[in-house]
Formats: sequence, C-alpha cells, structure tokens
Amino acid sequence: MTTAQLCPACGARNDCALADPRTADQACWCYSVTIDPAVLQALPDELRNKACLCPRCAQVDEQLRGAEQA
Repeated sequence: MTTAQLCPACGARNDCALADPRTADQACWCYSVTIDPAVLQALPDELRNKACLCPRCAQVDEQLRGAEQA
C-alpha cells in the first residue's frame, strides 16, 4: 500500500479510488460529498495535499450513508 492510499490524519486506508491503480479510472467517494474546508485547514502544512483523508477524518460518514440509502 502506498502513502497515497493512507489518510494523512490517522494513517488508515482512505479508500481513494484514484490512488489505487486498479480503480484509478473510477470516480472516488469524495466526488459525492462536501468536505468542510476547516477540516482540511486543520491538517499540518506538511500533510496537506499529499493524500486524501479517509471518510471518518473528512467527517463525511453521514453524507456517504445518505448517498447509499438514496
């Protein structure tokens, strides 16, 4: 697993479709949610724009559950 596949905030898998060569041609889960810019700004500078957050750290679990039920 590459560092691009790990959440920079917690180190768990971020499930980023674009970071995985097997699914790089598919839309990522993050395309269907809105991430609060404050969540991204809370990351230390050295961790920003290196890899995607996981859904939990991006604080979008509820949005993703709503999309699954729709």
